[in-house]
Amino acid sequence: MSVDVVVVGLGFGAAFVPIYQAHPDVGRVAVVDADPARTAAVADRLGITERFASLEDALSAPGWDAVHLLTPVRFHAAQVQEVLKSGRHCASAVPMATTLEDLDALIAAQDDARRNYMMMETAVYSREYFHAKELLETGQLGRLTYFKGDHLQNLDGFPDYWLGYPPMHYVTHALSPALALANTRVESVRCLGSSRLTPDHIGVAGEGFGTEAGLFKLAGDDLVANVTMSFFQLGRSYLEGFSVYGDEGALEWPQLEGGPMKQFKLEPLADGRRGRPVTEVDVRPGGAPELLPEALRPFTDGGHGGSHPHLVHEFVSSIVDARAPRVDARTAATWTAPGICAHQSALQGGAEVQVPDYGARS
Repeated sequence: MSVDVVVVGLGFGAAFVPIYQAHPDVGRVAVVDADPARTAAVADRLGITERFASLEDALSAPGWDAVHLLTPVRFHAAQVQEVLKSGRHCASAVPMATTLEDLDALIAAQDDARRNYMMMETAVYSREYFHAKELLETGQLGRLTYFKGDHLQNLDGFPDYWLGYPPMHYVTHALSPALALANTRVESVRCLGSSRLTPDHIGVAGEGFGTEAGLFKLAGDDLVANVTMSFFQLGRSYLEGFSVYGDEGALEWPQLEGGPMKQFKLEPLADGRRGRPVTEVDVRPGGAPELLPEALRPFTDGGHGGSHPHLVHEFVSSIVDARAPRVDARTAATWTAPGICAHQSALQGGAEVQVPDYGARS
């Protein structure tokens, strides 16, 4: 089976187009962007002849099996439903949506359409995640005991639709590795806001906070994920990553982006000594190219931890194999809803908020 794909949104999305072109199970690739000049520039550079002026035009055209949406967050919920209702498979950038009602609507849309929806979560296909997963599966972490996630990014100067964006609404990059490694969901969350937004930072979401810090209680065990999200009013350089701890070892994200991760191993307790010694090493994980078709392996050197070719391969393979993708609608909701609930908790002064159970497949 050959899958024909339309890529919508060519800012961030332009990086995905050559990966689709290289995939052995992809036939035609078309592009769409709201800016005609950018559409032409990307299409000309990559030798693409099929172009559309809008998503609506693409969905009205005959053929085309799948659509990959890389559009602004505020469009995700409605556009995913449009794609699914047109009878196409749909991949979308994170987050799935920003309200619990829209999460329910997207799950219903996927169920009704009987087409694949995949949230393209980069963090669980990054080289760092693959390394953490290997440490867990080989017993080097021992039993999981704690998680930490951070996404600190100053959004001053970004397009106006990011103004005042609630940081926890974008929690999936920092939280999903914990949920994927522990194979669980968030049961409840307590979150506090820090640094109330100044008037020049308040957007359509209304009053909120520049930084939100949440404690997420994971279901099924006494596990906590401690996540800090910040988009405004924090004088710190960009940081986006996760750390995972077990009772025998740990893997920590570097303090500064681009540096090596730190891997820890708890050694046996020596006679007469207080506290078990810990050894540490610097690690720079590879991009797990062996998991990909040969033609996609060079793309593992790319951004977002080399995740892009893995995301494309999972989405395309799920269509070809007629199976659900790893991050289907219920899993995407399971990873997205905790952030929505965390922001509600912050607005309520840290009150505990229960997170819905979407019955994500294991």
